[in-house]
Amino acid sequence: MKRLLQRIVLALVAVVASIYRLDYFWLRMHLPRAQQNVTVYPYYSVKQRSGKSDFYMLDPQVQTCVDSLFPHMGSSPCWYLKKHVNQKIDM
Repeated sequence: MKRLLQRIVLALVAVVASIYRLDYFWLRMHLPRAQQNVTVYPYYSVKQRSGKSDFYMLDPQVQTCVDSLFPHMGSSPCWYLKKHVNQKIDM
């Protein structure tokens, strides 16, 4: 039973690694079309002694994202970044 579980885990790791590698090669073949710019809105969330929070909005920033399943080349995937345009920075 233990040996079967080890093989299943090893197979899952191999599948995820293969998908990541294929995703990277697809991205490299489709550059620069596979890159987009998304405007994000960062803000600071500062905790007060009373337990409440103050929010300080920062200027909008443009971030580069990639059309892929996983993050590559220091950029987030566009599907994730487009859903998280409001970026909270805890202080």
